[in-house]
Amino acid sequence: MQFKKTALSWGIALATPLILAACGGDNNKTPASQASAEKNFNRIAVYPVCMQADATCNTDDATAAEIVAASTDGMTLVYTDSPKEQLGFVDITNPAAPTGLGVLPLVGEPTSVAIKGGYALVGVNTSSDYVSVSGLLVVVDIATRSIVHSIDVGGQPDSVAVSPDGSYAAVVIENERDEDLNDGALPQMPAGKLVVVNLSGAPADWTSSAVGLTGLADLYPTDPEPEFVDINADNIALVSMQENNHIVLVDLTDGSIVKSFSAGTVDLTGIDANEDDVINQSESLSGVLREPDGVSWLSTEYFVTANEGDLDGGSRSFSVFNTAGEVVFEAGNSLDQLTARIGHYPESRSENKGNEPENAEYGVFGEDRLLFVNSERASVVFVYDVADFTKPVLKQVLPAGVGPEGALAIPARNLLIAASEEDDRGAVIRSGLNIYQYGIAPASYPTIVSNDRDDGSPIPWSALSGLSADPSDGTLVYAVDDSYYKKNRIFTLDVSQQPAVITTETHIIDSNGVLANLPLGTLPAATVNDDKTVNIDPEGIVKLADGDFWIASEGKGNQIDGPVASRNVLINTDADGLIQKAVTLPAAVNLLQRNNGFEGVAEYEGKLYVAFQRAWQNEDAVRIGIYDIAAESWSFLYYELDAPESQNGGWVGLSEITALGNGEFVVIERDNQGGPDAAIKRLYKFDTTGLADGATVTKTLVRDVLPDMKATGGLVTEKIEGLALLANGDLLMVNDNDGVDDSNGETQLMNLGKLF
Repeated sequence: MQFKKTALSWGIALATPLILAACGGDNNKTPASQASAEKNFNRIAVYPVCMQADATCNTDDATAAEIVAASTDGMTLVYTDSPKEQLGFVDITNPAAPTGLGVLPLVGEPTSVAIKGGYALVGVNTSSDYVSVSGLLVVVDIATRSIVHSIDVGGQPDSVAVSPDGSYAAVVIENERDEDLNDGALPQMPAGKLVVVNLSGAPADWTSSAVGLTGLADLYPTDPEPEFVDINADNIALVSMQENNHIVLVDLTDGSIVKSFSAGTVDLTGIDANEDDVINQSESLSGVLREPDGVSWLSTEYFVTANEGDLDGGSRSFSVFNTAGEVVFEAGNSLDQLTARIGHYPESRSENKGNEPENAEYGVFGEDRLLFVNSERASVVFVYDVADFTKPVLKQVLPAGVGPEGALAIPARNLLIAASEEDDRGAVIRSGLNIYQYGIAPASYPTIVSNDRDDGSPIPWSALSGLSADPSDGTLVYAVDDSYYKKNRIFTLDVSQQPAVITTETHIIDSNGVLANLPLGTLPAATVNDDKTVNIDPEGIVKLADGDFWIASEGKGNQIDGPVASRNVLINTDADGLIQKAVTLPAAVNLLQRNNGFEGVAEYEGKLYVAFQRAWQNEDAVRIGIYDIAAESWSFLYYELDAPESQNGGWVGLSEITALGNGEFVVIERDNQGGPDAAIKRLYKFDTTGLADGATVTKTLVRDVLPDMKATGGLVTEKIEGLALLANGDLLMVNDNDGVDDSNGETQLMNLGKLF
């Protein structure tokens, strides 16, 4: 089936920015051509920087790409690797197939990099502690990947920029605070500053001078902590002082302060301010300090701040200022709400700074003036059309690796680079350089968006762990969220549109006391909330022809190793989510319980077929439970899993089951690995016809979906957990994004076509 585009662009529908002022005339606008209206960014590759150490990333060592720059011809990426204290180089002559060129060891921690001709200028922190600060601006020949010169900058550098005309470099010396000293309270000496480097002549001839920043900010004036710098065409440096909630403009030609002003505050409504395992964007915060991190000039008159926050604030937004210090645009709650709409909202950061906009970048692609904002915690890049600098209009949202820090536009090659810095092999996270290409093509992401609730906020969703096609409407499928969230829900998706649209949410309700009256120890005491919503672990869902749902809730805990926190339960609800019945396993089977229980449920001829994830105690094969609804009886088949094939070991299990008819079923068999370590992501089918209780099924490979997952241009996600067979024969597959916790939040709903 070909998804048809919705007539209403989801981007336009979602972009409801708060415009504080609409300054500027026609000189601030660029007409968009008809061709440009069809252009989008799509991810074409990710280069995991662990490949610099091992060709297949078979290493546990932490490495990172934090800040990224490009050679003047746009063919070589240069990135800072703080954990390894090195500078990395990547060839992107073919951007769809980036190739590592090696690394250059440094004498300290690289924090930033910028380009001057054939040289990379690298800020390197050589401080021994927070008081005895020191640092260098290291000059590297890109062609030979060798150090040719170093300049002592007299402190801990945090950001480096080179002026558009190549005359100056500006180096922010943060001299960051010790967050363990007095709970990180300021002031903490020594104070930060700005170092200006005159780039005339050869590197050995370059000279530097310091610009003091003390006494400028209202907050902690004796301890300026500059964070980021960008330079415009007039050689004016824009400096953010994050903890001071301040912005400074410096004329690099003479080191004078042109303007200095507070970044101000934002009143936020329609946000989630509590970490309670429920996304509820109906709360508010007043007077939130912006505390900008990354900044970028849009012109010589306007600039943008990414308001990540740190010490006392963080407004979850980005803002556009003019050089008089006036806010002409404020994104307000729109980024938080947008991430909730596309399944990327980080609920675990609700009491902190929400999605945390980290950095901003600006580029002119043909006639299109575009702004890019990296969200550190939602792991996305927001793309805005800024034909009018005072009225950014949402264009796209791009998926990135975990923690996108650096952003780099390369308009001459129609490329955008985002450097995702988080790296933890054990958590299935690898740092990488995300590469996006701008061209005439439909946007491939997001694959799912949601409608609004009655209060105007988006239906929040994430952690989808099961799919089921509607038995009578070929355009609808149903999904559930797993135990990452409380107050579990059933989602209705319209898959006739692209992206698919979550049209409604249905809470699972225990008003009849079905779960509340289960035997003690079956489910935790806190399963049923005061409003009768429930906190279970839905891992599978199937909708029956009569309109009822059956949900497979996975248990937790091992019977032998103990303790058992909850049992595996099949839960029957009506079409409105009201629980009608709950079914547990036979007592003898419960005695074999281990953590990896119910992972999917399907229905065929009045029987429910339940996929267990892994073999239970003292069993060699995984169970397929069969529950006869009318007879209220259980029987079991067995399924033999493939042996692990990942270079990182791990385990293999089932994560979904879907009925094909005629006694046949398809299952997802996958390993618990992602990225370069992923090896098994497969669909198998088996026939249950004529099999007796206790028999082992014979499986047949339907499709290795690892190539499909790689075709998204990103790193392979760990958990594919949902399948739905549509009436026209198309098979849909979706992954579980783990609630954006230790995950990049990416959800890929794929149409695999007609496989049966």
